Amino acid sequence: MNVLGHMIATQPVKYLRVLPRCSSLSLGIASGSSFRKNNTYNRKPFQADRMSVSASAAPLTGDLPNWTWQQSMLRIKDPEKSLKFYEEVLGMTLVDKYDFEQWKFSLYFLQSLPEGEAYNLTPGSDEAHKYLWSMPGVTVELTHNWGTEKEEGMPYHPGNAEKDGFGHLAYACEDVYKACEEMEKQNVQFRKKPDEGRMKGLAFALDPDGYWIEIVQRGALPGAPKFTLAQTMLRIKDPKKSIPFYTEQLGMTLVRESHFNDFSLYFLATLPVGTQTPDPTSEEGKAFVKDVLYPSCIPVLELTHNHGTENDADFVHHNGNVEPNRGFGHIGYLVDDVYAASAELEANGVEFQKKPDEGGMKGLAFAKDPDGYWIEIIKRGQEGKF
Repeated sequence: MNVLGHMIATQPVKYLRVLPRCSSLSLGIASGSSFRKNNTYNRKPFQADRMSVSASAAPLTGDLPNWTWQQSMLRIKDPEKSLKFYEEVLGMTLVDKYDFEQWKFSLYFLQSLPEGEAYNLTPGSDEAHKYLWSMPGVTVELTHNWGTEKEEGMPYHPGNAEKDGFGHLAYACEDVYKACEEMEKQNVQFRKKPDEGRMKGLAFALDPDGYWIEIVQRGALPGAPKFTLAQTMLRIKDPKKSIPFYTEQLGMTLVRESHFNDFSLYFLATLPVGTQTPDPTSEEGKAFVKDVLYPSCIPVLELTHNHGTENDADFVHHNGNVEPNRGFGHIGYLVDDVYAASAELEANGVEFQKKPDEGGMKGLAFAKDPDGYWIEIIKRGQEGKF
Protein backbone atom coordinates (compact mmCIF):
# COMPACT_ATOMS: atom_id res chain seq x y z
CA MET A 1 0.00 0.00 0.00
CA ASN A 2 1.21 3.49 -0.78
CA VAL A 3 1.60 5.26 2.56
CA LEU A 4 1.31 8.72 1.07
CA GLY A 5 -1.98 7.99 -0.62
CA HIS A 6 -3.35 6.41 2.55
CA MET A 7 -2.44 9.46 4.59
CA ILE A 8 -4.31 11.82 2.29
CA ALA A 9 -7.50 9.98 3.11
CA THR A 10 -6.81 9.46 6.80
CA GLN A 11 -3.95 11.39 8.41
CA PRO A 12 -2.42 13.50 5.68
CA VAL A 13 0.96 14.68 6.86
CA LYS A 14 2.38 17.82 5.35
CA TYR A 15 4.45 17.76 2.23
CA LEU A 16 6.83 20.62 1.75
CA ARG A 17 8.32 22.07 -1.31
CA VAL A 18 10.89 24.41 -2.65
CA LEU A 19 11.38 26.44 -5.68
CA PRO A 20 14.02 27.11 -8.26
CA ARG A 21 15.30 30.51 -9.28
CA CYS A 22 18.44 31.26 -11.24
CA SER A 23 19.70 34.55 -12.46
CA SER A 24 18.69 38.13 -11.84
CA LEU A 25 16.80 39.10 -14.95
CA SER A 26 14.37 41.77 -15.97
CA LEU A 27 11.40 40.04 -17.56
CA GLY A 28 11.19 42.53 -20.40
CA ILE A 29 11.50 42.16 -24.15
CA ALA A 30 12.82 44.56 -26.75
CA SER A 31 10.69 47.61 -27.36
CA GLY A 32 8.35 47.36 -30.28
CA SER A 33 7.23 43.85 -29.40
CA SER A 34 3.56 43.02 -29.10
CA PHE A 35 2.80 42.64 -25.40
CA ARG A 36 -0.11 41.85 -23.18
CA LYS A 37 -0.18 42.41 -19.41
CA ASN A 38 -0.72 39.39 -17.21
CA ASN A 39 -4.03 39.30 -15.37
CA THR A 40 -3.79 39.14 -11.59
CA TYR A 41 -7.49 38.21 -11.32
CA ASN A 42 -7.96 40.53 -8.35
CA ARG A 43 -5.81 38.33 -6.13
CA LYS A 44 -3.71 39.92 -3.44
CA PRO A 45 -0.04 39.96 -4.55
CA PHE A 46 2.87 39.47 -2.20
CA GLN A 47 6.40 40.79 -2.32
CA ALA A 48 8.81 38.07 -3.45
CA ASP A 49 10.99 37.26 -0.45
CA ARG A 50 14.67 37.48 -1.41
CA MET A 51 15.63 34.62 0.91
CA SER A 52 17.78 33.04 -1.75
CA VAL A 53 21.43 32.26 -1.15
CA SER A 54 22.42 35.30 -3.14
CA ALA A 55 20.80 38.14 -5.02
CA SER A 56 21.48 36.37 -8.30
CA ALA A 57 19.14 33.56 -7.30
CA ALA A 58 16.05 35.79 -7.43
CA PRO A 59 15.18 36.65 -11.04
CA LEU A 60 11.63 37.79 -10.30
CA THR A 61 11.16 41.49 -9.94
CA GLY A 62 8.02 42.88 -8.36
CA ASP A 63 5.17 41.27 -6.49
CA LEU A 64 3.94 37.76 -7.24
CA PRO A 65 0.27 36.78 -7.29
CA ASN A 66 -1.24 35.12 -4.25
CA TRP A 67 -1.04 31.70 -5.91
CA THR A 68 2.51 30.68 -6.77
CA TRP A 69 3.39 27.32 -8.29
CA GLN A 70 5.88 25.68 -5.94
CA GLN A 71 6.35 22.00 -6.73
CA SER A 72 5.81 18.94 -8.87
CA MET A 73 5.78 15.67 -6.94
CA LEU A 74 6.97 12.24 -8.12
CA ARG A 75 7.10 9.03 -6.10
CA ILE A 76 10.44 7.25 -6.24
CA LYS A 77 11.67 3.76 -5.40
CA ASP A 78 15.22 4.42 -4.18
CA PRO A 79 16.31 7.90 -3.01
CA GLU A 80 20.00 7.06 -3.29
CA LYS A 81 19.65 6.41 -7.02
CA SER A 82 17.19 9.22 -7.69
CA LEU A 83 19.11 11.89 -5.81
CA LYS A 84 22.29 10.91 -7.63
CA PHE A 85 20.49 11.32 -10.95
CA TYR A 86 18.89 14.68 -10.23
CA GLU A 87 21.93 16.12 -8.47
CA GLU A 88 24.85 14.70 -10.47
CA VAL A 89 23.26 14.37 -13.91
CA LEU A 90 20.82 17.29 -13.95
CA GLY A 91 22.77 19.51 -11.56
CA MET A 92 19.98 20.17 -9.10
CA THR A 93 20.60 21.01 -5.45
CA LEU A 94 18.93 19.27 -2.54
CA VAL A 95 17.63 22.26 -0.58
CA ASP A 96 15.47 20.55 2.01
CA LYS A 97 14.21 17.18 3.20
CA TYR A 98 11.75 15.75 5.69
CA ASP A 99 11.73 12.31 7.32
CA PHE A 100 8.41 11.23 8.79
CA GLU A 101 9.24 8.22 10.93
CA GLN A 102 5.68 7.82 12.20
CA TRP A 103 4.41 7.44 8.63
CA LYS A 104 7.58 5.90 7.21
CA PHE A 105 8.23 8.16 4.26
CA SER A 106 10.63 10.94 3.31
CA LEU A 107 10.41 14.00 1.07
CA TYR A 108 13.29 15.51 -0.89
CA PHE A 109 13.14 18.95 -2.54
CA LEU A 110 15.49 19.84 -5.36
CA GLN A 111 16.13 23.14 -7.07
CA SER A 112 18.11 24.43 -10.05
CA LEU A 113 20.67 26.98 -8.79
CA PRO A 114 22.91 29.34 -10.79
CA GLU A 115 26.32 28.17 -11.98
CA GLY A 116 28.74 28.38 -9.05
CA GLU A 117 26.00 29.24 -6.56
CA ALA A 118 26.74 27.89 -3.07
CA TYR A 119 23.84 26.58 -1.01
CA ASN A 120 24.97 26.68 2.61
CA LEU A 121 21.83 25.54 4.41
CA THR A 122 21.52 22.00 5.74
CA PRO A 123 18.55 20.11 4.27
CA GLY A 124 16.22 19.21 7.13
CA SER A 125 17.25 22.16 9.31
CA ASP A 126 14.95 24.93 10.53
CA GLU A 127 16.77 27.37 8.24
CA ALA A 128 16.23 25.14 5.21
CA HIS A 129 12.54 24.79 6.08
CA LYS A 130 12.17 28.58 6.23
CA TYR A 131 13.94 28.89 2.89
CA LEU A 132 11.65 26.27 1.41
CA TRP A 133 8.45 27.98 2.45
CA SER A 134 9.48 31.56 1.69
CA MET A 135 11.24 31.71 -1.67
CA PRO A 136 9.41 32.00 -5.01
CA GLY A 137 9.89 29.29 -7.59
CA VAL A 138 9.27 25.62 -8.38
CA THR A 139 10.97 22.47 -7.10
CA VAL A 140 10.89 18.79 -7.86
CA GLU A 141 9.60 16.95 -4.81
CA LEU A 142 10.63 13.31 -4.60
CA THR A 143 8.55 11.17 -2.27
CA HIS A 144 10.03 7.93 -0.91
CA ASN A 145 7.83 5.45 0.91
CA TRP A 146 10.27 3.49 3.07
CA GLY A 147 10.97 -0.05 1.97
CA THR A 148 10.25 0.33 -1.75
CA GLU A 149 13.99 0.32 -2.44
CA LYS A 150 14.03 -3.33 -1.34
CA GLU A 151 11.18 -4.42 -3.60
CA GLU A 152 11.64 -6.31 -6.83
CA GLY A 153 10.65 -4.50 -10.00
CA MET A 154 9.36 -0.96 -10.35
CA PRO A 155 6.71 -0.01 -7.78
CA TYR A 156 5.58 3.16 -9.59
CA HIS A 157 4.11 3.88 -12.98
CA PRO A 158 6.08 6.50 -14.96
CA GLY A 159 3.20 7.56 -17.20
CA ASN A 160 2.84 7.69 -20.97
CA ALA A 161 0.68 4.60 -21.31
CA GLU A 162 -2.89 4.78 -22.63
CA LYS A 163 -4.94 7.48 -20.88
CA ASP A 164 -2.06 8.45 -18.59
CA GLY A 165 -2.16 12.11 -17.65
CA PHE A 166 1.40 12.81 -16.53
CA GLY A 167 3.87 13.00 -19.40
CA HIS A 168 7.29 14.23 -18.31
CA LEU A 169 9.54 16.71 -16.60
CA ALA A 170 11.74 18.77 -18.90
CA TYR A 171 15.14 20.39 -18.44
CA ALA A 172 16.57 23.07 -20.68
CA CYS A 173 20.20 23.47 -21.74
CA GLU A 174 22.13 25.42 -24.37
CA ASP A 175 23.34 22.40 -26.36
CA VAL A 176 21.06 19.36 -26.37
CA TYR A 177 23.46 17.17 -28.38
CA LYS A 178 26.45 17.82 -26.13
CA ALA A 179 24.38 17.42 -22.98
CA CYS A 180 22.99 14.09 -24.14
CA GLU A 181 26.47 12.82 -25.04
CA GLU A 182 27.59 13.61 -21.50
CA MET A 183 24.49 11.94 -20.06
CA GLU A 184 25.23 8.79 -22.05
CA LYS A 185 28.72 8.71 -20.53
CA GLN A 186 26.98 8.76 -17.13
CA ASN A 187 25.04 5.64 -18.17
CA VAL A 188 21.72 7.42 -18.51
CA GLN A 189 19.17 5.52 -20.59
CA PHE A 190 17.22 7.25 -23.35
CA ARG A 191 13.72 6.88 -24.72
CA LYS A 192 14.68 9.12 -27.64
CA LYS A 193 18.03 10.62 -28.59
CA PRO A 194 18.30 14.03 -30.27
CA ASP A 195 18.50 12.74 -33.85
CA GLU A 196 15.97 9.95 -33.49
CA GLY A 197 12.38 10.26 -34.64
CA ARG A 198 10.82 13.06 -36.64
CA MET A 199 11.51 15.80 -34.11
CA LYS A 200 15.24 16.52 -34.19
CA GLY A 201 17.16 18.42 -31.56
CA LEU A 202 15.31 17.27 -28.47
CA ALA A 203 15.64 14.11 -26.42
CA PHE A 204 13.88 12.05 -23.78
CA ALA A 205 16.06 10.50 -21.08
CA LEU A 206 14.81 8.14 -18.39
CA ASP A 207 15.33 8.71 -14.68
CA PRO A 208 15.90 5.72 -12.32
CA ASP A 209 12.13 5.16 -11.99
CA GLY A 210 11.52 5.37 -15.72
CA TYR A 211 9.98 8.86 -15.66
CA TRP A 212 10.55 10.64 -18.97
CA ILE A 213 12.94 13.60 -18.79
CA GLU A 214 12.74 15.79 -21.86
CA ILE A 215 15.93 17.67 -22.79
CA VAL A 216 15.15 20.90 -24.66
CA GLN A 217 17.19 23.81 -25.92
CA ARG A 218 17.18 27.25 -24.32
CA GLY A 219 18.88 30.58 -24.84
CA ALA A 220 22.11 31.59 -23.11
CA LEU A 221 22.22 33.69 -19.97
CA PRO A 222 25.27 34.45 -17.80
CA GLY A 223 25.11 32.52 -14.56
CA ALA A 224 22.48 30.03 -15.72
CA PRO A 225 23.29 26.44 -14.74
CA LYS A 226 23.92 23.72 -17.31
CA PHE A 227 20.36 22.42 -16.86
CA THR A 228 17.33 24.33 -15.65
CA LEU A 229 14.02 22.78 -14.67
CA ALA A 230 11.81 23.80 -17.58
CA GLN A 231 8.49 21.93 -17.69
CA THR A 232 5.99 19.67 -16.03
CA MET A 233 3.72 18.18 -18.69
CA LEU A 234 0.15 17.05 -18.04
CA ARG A 235 -2.42 15.91 -20.59
CA ILE A 236 -5.82 17.59 -20.42
CA LYS A 237 -9.22 16.64 -21.77
CA ASP A 238 -10.68 20.08 -22.52
CA PRO A 239 -8.61 23.28 -22.75
CA LYS A 240 -11.75 25.40 -22.46
CA LYS A 241 -12.00 24.14 -18.88
CA SER A 242 -8.34 23.67 -17.93
CA ILE A 243 -6.88 26.98 -19.17
CA PRO A 244 -9.39 29.15 -17.25
CA PHE A 245 -8.85 27.01 -14.14
CA TYR A 246 -5.11 27.65 -14.09
CA THR A 247 -5.27 31.30 -15.18
CA GLU A 248 -8.41 32.56 -13.45
CA GLN A 249 -8.36 30.35 -10.36
CA LEU A 250 -4.61 29.84 -9.80
CA GLY A 251 -3.29 33.11 -11.23
CA MET A 252 -0.97 31.63 -13.87
CA THR A 253 -0.19 33.34 -17.18
CA LEU A 254 -0.59 31.69 -20.58
CA VAL A 255 2.80 32.43 -22.13
CA ARG A 256 2.75 30.21 -25.21
CA GLU A 257 0.40 28.02 -27.23
CA SER A 258 1.00 25.89 -30.30
CA HIS A 259 -1.56 24.07 -32.43
CA PHE A 260 -0.95 21.05 -34.65
CA ASN A 261 -3.19 18.75 -36.67
CA ASP A 262 -4.18 16.44 -33.85
CA PHE A 263 -2.96 18.11 -30.66
CA SER A 264 -2.30 21.48 -29.04
CA LEU A 265 0.18 22.65 -26.40
CA TYR A 266 -0.41 25.34 -23.78
CA PHE A 267 2.40 26.70 -21.58
CA LEU A 268 1.63 28.52 -18.34
CA ALA A 269 3.88 30.18 -15.75
CA THR A 270 3.68 32.02 -12.45
CA LEU A 271 4.94 35.54 -13.17
CA PRO A 272 5.13 38.79 -11.19
CA VAL A 273 2.02 40.94 -11.19
CA GLY A 274 1.98 43.23 -14.20
CA THR A 275 4.56 41.32 -16.22
CA GLN A 276 4.10 42.08 -19.90
CA THR A 277 4.32 39.05 -22.15
CA PRO A 278 4.17 38.61 -25.92
CA ASP A 279 1.19 37.16 -27.75
CA PRO A 280 1.38 33.45 -26.75
CA THR A 281 0.69 32.34 -30.33
CA SER A 282 3.54 34.41 -31.78
CA GLU A 283 7.20 33.63 -32.43
CA GLU A 284 7.94 36.19 -29.73
CA GLY A 285 5.92 34.09 -27.30
CA LYS A 286 8.00 31.05 -28.18
CA ALA A 287 11.21 33.04 -27.71
CA PHE A 288 9.98 34.44 -24.39
CA VAL A 289 9.71 30.93 -22.97
CA LYS A 290 12.93 29.62 -24.51
CA ASP A 291 15.21 32.63 -24.10
CA VAL A 292 13.78 34.42 -21.05
CA LEU A 293 11.98 31.98 -18.76
CA TYR A 294 14.03 28.80 -19.17
CA PRO A 295 17.49 30.37 -18.65
CA SER A 296 16.27 32.12 -15.50
CA CYS A 297 14.86 28.91 -13.95
CA ILE A 298 11.22 29.84 -14.41
CA PRO A 299 9.53 26.64 -15.56
CA VAL A 300 6.22 26.27 -17.34
CA LEU A 301 3.28 23.97 -16.81
CA GLU A 302 2.78 22.35 -20.21
CA LEU A 303 -0.80 21.24 -20.83
CA THR A 304 -1.19 18.88 -23.79
CA HIS A 305 -4.59 18.49 -25.46
CA ASN A 306 -5.16 15.61 -27.86
CA HIS A 307 -7.96 16.85 -30.09
CA GLY A 308 -11.29 15.11 -29.69
CA THR A 309 -11.02 14.04 -26.06
CA GLU A 310 -13.29 16.94 -25.10
CA ASN A 311 -16.09 15.34 -27.11
CA ASP A 312 -15.89 11.96 -25.34
CA ALA A 313 -18.08 12.13 -22.26
CA ASP A 314 -16.49 9.01 -20.78
CA PHE A 315 -12.85 9.94 -21.34
CA VAL A 316 -10.79 10.36 -18.15
CA HIS A 317 -7.02 10.71 -17.71
CA HIS A 318 -5.27 8.71 -14.97
CA ASN A 319 -4.18 11.29 -12.38
CA GLY A 320 -1.25 9.28 -10.97
CA ASN A 321 -2.76 8.53 -7.57
CA VAL A 322 -4.64 5.28 -8.20
CA GLU A 323 -3.12 1.85 -8.74
CA PRO A 324 -1.89 0.53 -11.10
CA ASN A 325 -1.05 4.02 -12.41
CA ARG A 326 0.42 5.52 -9.25
CA GLY A 327 3.61 7.55 -9.78
CA PHE A 328 3.12 11.26 -10.38
CA GLY A 329 1.40 12.73 -7.34
CA HIS A 330 0.45 16.38 -7.65
CA ILE A 331 1.50 19.92 -8.30
CA GLY A 332 1.46 22.35 -5.39
CA TYR A 333 0.93 26.07 -4.83
CA LEU A 334 1.74 28.45 -2.00
CA VAL A 335 -0.92 30.91 -0.85
CA ASP A 336 -1.15 33.44 1.97
CA ASP A 337 -4.25 31.84 3.51
CA VAL A 338 -5.14 28.20 2.74
CA TYR A 339 -8.62 28.51 4.23
CA ALA A 340 -9.54 31.62 2.25
CA ALA A 341 -8.06 30.25 -0.97
CA SER A 342 -9.89 26.94 -0.53
CA ALA A 343 -13.19 28.70 0.22
CA GLU A 344 -12.84 30.76 -2.94
CA LEU A 345 -12.20 27.66 -5.03
CA GLU A 346 -15.14 25.87 -3.44
CA ALA A 347 -17.40 28.84 -4.14
CA ASN A 348 -16.35 28.58 -7.78
CA GLY A 349 -17.37 24.94 -7.94
CA VAL A 350 -13.94 23.32 -7.57
CA GLU A 351 -13.95 19.84 -6.03
CA PHE A 352 -11.57 18.76 -3.26
CA GLN A 353 -9.69 15.60 -2.41
CA LYS A 354 -9.04 17.03 1.06
CA LYS A 355 -10.26 20.27 2.62
CA PRO A 356 -8.07 22.21 5.09
CA ASP A 357 -9.64 20.79 8.26
CA GLU A 358 -10.07 17.22 7.04
CA GLY A 359 -7.73 14.39 8.01
CA GLY A 360 -4.97 14.43 10.59
CA MET A 361 -3.00 17.34 9.16
CA LYS A 362 -4.93 20.58 9.40
CA GLY A 363 -4.31 23.69 7.38
CA LEU A 364 -3.44 22.20 4.00
CA ALA A 365 -5.73 21.15 1.20
CA PHE A 366 -5.86 19.19 -2.04
CA ALA A 367 -8.16 20.56 -4.71
CA LYS A 368 -8.86 18.86 -8.04
CA ASP A 369 -8.36 20.48 -11.42
CA PRO A 370 -10.83 19.75 -14.27
CA ASP A 371 -9.00 16.49 -15.08
CA GLY A 372 -8.84 15.33 -11.48
CA TYR A 373 -5.16 16.12 -10.93
CA TRP A 374 -4.43 16.89 -7.30
CA ILE A 375 -3.54 20.51 -6.54
CA GLU A 376 -1.92 20.90 -3.13
CA ILE A 377 -2.55 24.22 -1.38
CA ILE A 378 0.07 25.18 1.22
CA LYS A 379 0.49 28.20 3.48
CA ARG A 380 3.27 30.55 2.52
CA GLY A 381 5.78 31.70 5.14
CA GLN A 382 5.29 28.98 7.71
CA GLU A 383 8.22 27.57 9.68
CA GLY A 384 7.67 24.07 8.36
CA LYS A 385 7.68 22.15 11.63
CA PHE A 386 5.29 19.23 11.35
